[in-house]
Amino acid sequence: MSKTLNIALAEYGVTEVVGDHHHPRILQYFKEIGHKWVTTDETAWCSAYANWVALKAGCYRSGKLNARSWLKVGAEVKNPQQGDVVIFWREKRSSWKGHVGFFIGYSEDRKYIYVLGGNQNNKVCIKPYPTYRLLGFRSIKKSFKPILDAA
Repeated sequence: MSKTLNIALAEYGVTEVVGDHHHPRILQYFKEIGHKWVTTDETAWCSAYANWVALKAGCYRSGKLNARSWLKVGAEVKNPQQGDVVIFWREKRSSWKGHVGFFIGYSEDRKYIYVLGGNQNNKVCIKPYPTYRLLGFRSIKKSFKPILDAA
C-alpha cells in the first residue's frame, strides 16, 4: 500500500462535530496546510484533507481549498493506481465546485469510482462516486522528506 494511502487511512472515521463545537483534527488539517483562518469544521474540507495527507506523505499538493485546484497538481494519469488523486465535478461540469479524494478502485461495472476522502458524508471514509462526474486523475508522488511533525 502506498504511503499516501497509509496516512489517509489512519484518519478514517474523523467526523465533523454537530453544533457549536468543531472537530480539532479537521481544524488541524487547515492549520497545518497554512489556512489558520478556518475555525469551523463546516467549511468544505475535502481539499484541506487531501493537502494535509499529501503534506505528510511528502507529495505534491495544491495548497488551495477548492477541489478543482488539484487538476493542475502532479502529473495526469489515465490508468490510476491506488492512492492517486481523483477529482470530480459537483452540481454541473462547468461549475467551480468539485470534490477531491484518493483513488481506491472502480466498481465491477466501472460505473462508480471508490474514493477515500475527507468531507464525504461529513467524515473521512470510502464512498463511491459516479464515473460520469470524473474530471481527472493525478499522480502526486515526488521525492523529498515528508513533514511529519508540523506545528
